[in-house]
Amino acid sequence: MSCCNPLMRCDKSKTNKLEEQEIEEFCNLLMQRPELEEIFQRFLGREQWLTVGEMENFLKEQKEMVTKEMCLSIMQKYGLNDNAKQNQLLTQEGFLMYLLSPDGDVFNSSHDQVFQDMTQPLSHYFISTSHNTYLMEDQLGGPSSTEAYIRALLRGCRCVELDCWEGPNGEPMIYHGYTFTSKILFKDVITTIRDYAFMVSLYPVILSLENHCGVEQQIVMARHLKEILGDMLVTAPIGDKVPNELPSPEKLKRKILIKGKKLQNSGPTSDQQEETADEYEEENMKNEKKSKKKLTSELSDLVIYCQSTHFHSFEQTWSRQVAHETSSFAETKAKKLIAENGSTFIIHNTLQLSKVYPLGSRVDSSNFNPQEMWNGGCQLVALNFQKPGMEMDLNKGKFRQNGRSGYILKPGFMRDRSLQFDPSRPVPGSGLSRKQLTINIITAQQLPKVNKDKKNSIVDPLVRVEVYGVPDDNATQKTSHVENNGFNPVWNEVLRFTISVPELALIRFVVEDYDATSSNDFIGQFTLPFTSVKEGYRHIHLLSRDAAPLSPATLFVQIRIKSV
Repeated sequence: MSCCNPLMRCDKSKTNKLEEQEIEEFCNLLMQRPELEEIFQRFLGREQWLTVGEMENFLKEQKEMVTKEMCLSIMQKYGLNDNAKQNQLLTQEGFLMYLLSPDGDVFNSSHDQVFQDMTQPLSHYFISTSHNTYLMEDQLGGPSSTEAYIRALLRGCRCVELDCWEGPNGEPMIYHGYTFTSKILFKDVITTIRDYAFMVSLYPVILSLENHCGVEQQIVMARHLKEILGDMLVTAPIGDKVPNELPSPEKLKRKILIKGKKLQNSGPTSDQQEETADEYEEENMKNEKKSKKKLTSELSDLVIYCQSTHFHSFEQTWSRQVAHETSSFAETKAKKLIAENGSTFIIHNTLQLSKVYPLGSRVDSSNFNPQEMWNGGCQLVALNFQKPGMEMDLNKGKFRQNGRSGYILKPGFMRDRSLQFDPSRPVPGSGLSRKQLTINIITAQQLPKVNKDKKNSIVDPLVRVEVYGVPDDNATQKTSHVENNGFNPVWNEVLRFTISVPELALIRFVVEDYDATSSNDFIGQFTLPFTSVKEGYRHIHLLSRDAAPLSPATLFVQIRIKSV
């Protein structure tokens, strides 16, 4: 056991602490990476460092776009001494630093910037969306907080939810109705949104209003929205007329849109006339229907591009051709529509926005698998951001690309109505483009202990790779476990996947502590779009359960992708 614990290995004096020379030995041990030294040696010529030509050969194997200038720039950036830089050489230590840097990462660093076309209609994008954004914990008794809005917006979320209820002193409140969650002032939430909306992304934020207020407090809500948000708030169509398609994220930069009910042109109607049984549980709605709360023109007038409308049928949507209406679907209804009318739902979602939300029965704030909804072209796939787990890993992984802007352009076959993409039966020319993904799981480095309470607890790590995409692509494979070694476990095990619709697929790397008698303990994970995966020898910098960096914990892999 001690051979796998570097501290115990270096504690020659058996004092349970490291003396001067032992500290040096410990640092050297931490830096040792035999597998990287082996790769370095393989590309070396006669000398003990890489020349420009040798670096070019290595980068070609990495499937990088290689130029002499690129090689020189790497040597300047990672050259550890002036001699190496002047002579255009890269030492072994510099090579190691390069592989551990963002340039050697599994995630394509060019996708850290906005690289997609942002001039298409809003309906052509997947949009990062939060459910019950005000909640910090569960749906029944947890605290509501403006902090929850800050966290969501700083994660690139672009659609947040506000459940608005009558409050004391004429001020509307936000909380989860018919539960014991705490309450926060509507105006405090709007102020928070104003201050944090565009810190991470400049693209539009949608405020999904769930309005339970009477006439007086609706007027107060409208006043707060206009006074606090000022010019950020969209109060009229761009160009003064509602077009036959939604405006683009580019046109709506630094703008805030209101999603909510809208009065019909024929005059004031009951707010319940356009009610959708989507936003809250039906038995509670029946009580509200009795009160027949009217929707005020002050609030209605602020709804320009995201008018909440009950979904009747795909036929009705196309007969009316109204782009600014938005329908909401419970997760079960969305799954049914995707299973039975997948290609029709995708066409519907080229024109209008669709929001999918978790069932009210998920009182612990658990989430559904968002991938199924993205497969149906749904843009606003609402998740409980406060609940860590696989579902939020997928959401964060998908929206990690395109500069974390919260907007991901849908693949071309989901925007072109003539292609009739069906996620359950993709065909060539409409999504199907088979790739073979081969991953050699080589080693891991400095994995943290899972059970810190147990003395001398050492992990028995294994790696699981999961693919999420269209039904045909969903797959999981794993390595064997390595006993008693979280410091530098070695696998050298190859996992292979066939991916039929690469533009929708996500890859999730999970490291677990093997347990023969109970379920494995989670150590770390990293999720990214298949289209952002880089080939070659790559490091995967692991994240904790709540998506914080687990530095210096990494996986080292070799990745190959080829068309089938």
